[in-house]
Amino acid sequence: MTSFRLAYVPGATPAKWVRTWAERQPGVPLELVPVAAADATELLRSRGADAALLRSPIDRDGLHAIPLYTETTVVLVPKDHLVATADEVSTADLADEVVLQPLDDTIEWSSLPGRSAVSRPETTADAIELVAAGVGVLVVPQSLARLHHRRDLTYRTVTDAPQSSVALSWLEDETTDLMETFIGIVRGRTVNSTRGRQPAAPEEKKRPERKPAPARSAGKQPVRRGGGAPKRGKPRRKS
Repeated sequence: MTSFRLAYVPGATPAKWVRTWAERQPGVPLELVPVAAADATELLRSRGADAALLRSPIDRDGLHAIPLYTETTVVLVPKDHLVATADEVSTADLADEVVLQPLDDTIEWSSLPGRSAVSRPETTADAIELVAAGVGVLVVPQSLARLHHRRDLTYRTVTDAPQSSVALSWLEDETTDLMETFIGIVRGRTVNSTRGRQPAAPEEKKRPERKPAPARSAGKQPVRRGGGAPKRGKPRRKS
């Protein structure tokens, strides 16, 4: 059976598009494939998935990518941390903090704020464990903070931090009809909208040819209903 495989990185939420797909393509199952952010593009290139929801930065070599949305950046801290007393903070407010940067960090920093940790955690999940232990703080996209929710941690918006965006990506030479359908879904097109490929123009209907009326014989008057010759008017008198 034909299926459509959609990979997604941690924090990406394809659920609303999955529901729409099921309505429009009931005969084609949509398979969700969770994948680590660092492995997502390689999965696409090896054709392990038809499409993927990726985080920036994206290696675009041989891939299409449609930006979908940009996330708010937050700092994850223990609930009793001083940062938790504010509504939002700036990177300058983190100057005295040990800011953890995992190897799978999805934020492109020109300069990491705060003080660097002795070593970098392997994953975001490992870094969150260190935050809970009071080792440091972690700056992440908001969806990752929600994904790794813990009762002993909270987060606040970092107003001037770089932001991470999520994009839909697929191989350049694999823009199939099913791919076009999924692109239409994520872009909010209705079921009756064109999907990017122009349909063939409908053939113009030919009008039936009219048969020519039969020619009248010369010198004959048309016959009136009721029979008889046509009436002639009376001649006018000369004055």
